[in-house]
Amino acid sequence: MTVWVLGDQLTREHGPLARADIDDERVLLIEARAFARRHAYHPHKLALVFSAMRHFRDELREAGFTVDYRTAETFAEGLDAHFDDHPGDGLVTMAPPSHGAADRLRSLVEERGGDLHVVGNDLFLTTPDQWDAWMGDPPYRQETFYRNVRRETGYLMDGEEPLGGAWNYDDENRDFPGSDYDPPDPPRYEPDGTTREVLDWVTDEFDGSYDTDPRGGGWADPGAFGWPVTRADALDALERFCTERLPAFGPYQDAMLDDEWAMNHALLSAAMNLGLLHPAEVVERAIETYRHDDAVSVPLHSLEGFVRQVVGWREFMRHTYREAMPDLASANQLDAHEDLPEAYWTGETDMACLSDVVDGVRERGYSHHIERLMILANFALIYGVEPRQLNEWFHAAYVDAYHWVTTPNVVEMGSFGHGVFATKPYASSANYVDRMSDYCSECSYAKTKTTGENACPFNALYWEFLGRNEERLRSNHRMGLVYSHWDDKDDEERAAIRERAAEVRALAERGNL
Repeated sequence: MTVWVLGDQLTREHGPLARADIDDERVLLIEARAFARRHAYHPHKLALVFSAMRHFRDELREAGFTVDYRTAETFAEGLDAHFDDHPGDGLVTMAPPSHGAADRLRSLVEERGGDLHVVGNDLFLTTPDQWDAWMGDPPYRQETFYRNVRRETGYLMDGEEPLGGAWNYDDENRDFPGSDYDPPDPPRYEPDGTTREVLDWVTDEFDGSYDTDPRGGGWADPGAFGWPVTRADALDALERFCTERLPAFGPYQDAMLDDEWAMNHALLSAAMNLGLLHPAEVVERAIETYRHDDAVSVPLHSLEGFVRQVVGWREFMRHTYREAMPDLASANQLDAHEDLPEAYWTGETDMACLSDVVDGVRERGYSHHIERLMILANFALIYGVEPRQLNEWFHAAYVDAYHWVTTPNVVEMGSFGHGVFATKPYASSANYVDRMSDYCSECSYAKTKTTGENACPFNALYWEFLGRNEERLRSNHRMGLVYSHWDDKDDEERAAIRERAAEVRALAERGNL
């Protein structure tokens, strides 16, 4: 029997590898490079995945495992080599979270005379059976799921009641710290020889040479690589978050500063999505810090906000993806049809917020969740970008992006594309950006203007979005207030809004936004 470890299942603590007999079972890893050509991936994404796989290979060998590490163009070629050496082998792997992946892998193995046993994925806290018992029919409610997870795990519970008397503390977690706020420095892990080798290979192989995207691999402008690629470094990153940034995580989790890309965020999603960290140990270490670390004072609202991101949102995304696929991937209930503006690839725009966030993504393959939702997805939503295009960009651009997590976040939450759980579109004007960031004060566009020269593109696009989707959205009970403001605008003002929105789109199409 061979344990097939996929590139996002790099763990010895969970799954079949945790139960493997070192003396009797081998481990298979396939570094399939065709994956890297499917999209114009950020170089740091490719380096992270392949470096983590190679480090995991070396750790397993040092622990005494027999490891077949196959470097091939495709999984099919890697399996060809494996079955040439081990005819008729039986393989076992955890179910990959991406839709249809288990069936595709099983077919590849069976075509080569082998057998693949797919077991449940232990890298999540909750199971499909628990989801079925808790959630009923769509549309699904995240709060219902979150409370059930808390009850099941006992996280932040005081008997049958939530710790502190409330299930969430959103009202305490929407502060803006001011432009002079100086958060703790994020951790950075110096590349070792293995990682440097991968980085050199990625640059040589993919910079400017993608076959599937006209931008090639050169759209990114990568800075120094510093993501954790081993479990030891991932555990260190978890520890540093809990002791250095968790205390102020809550109140400032929605804030955006142009000089502070990480703020107080955990920066652990990439490690969790690779399997280097388990969500249970992440949450439990944060709770332990809150309860027992006398040197660190963690407010309950900071702890709860973080726990909700991991067990209430990440897990919820996994299950809504399972339930809504394959329709979710192409969902477009608002009939948005615009192409993604070139500024998402280049960062070349006079909009201070969009430029800064895209430049950060081009440099690091990362931005935090509010920048993703309220700058990138919000602008695309009101601009009218086809959700599929936006999802493909997120999937390529972010180091922590996988289809199972980007699709519900981008197509549903960001683009209001399906209706499986989102109860309203997350659309806003410049008011939100101004309230939660320092971008507007230095921007070439006027945050207070909706129409006319230098009017902030967010404003006209926001009102034009409401106008063109009125038939679909007016009946939504959560949209009543904004449509009352739309009703206050006369025909002349509405015509000016539409004219300005058309100007914005023309600027974007010419690359002059």
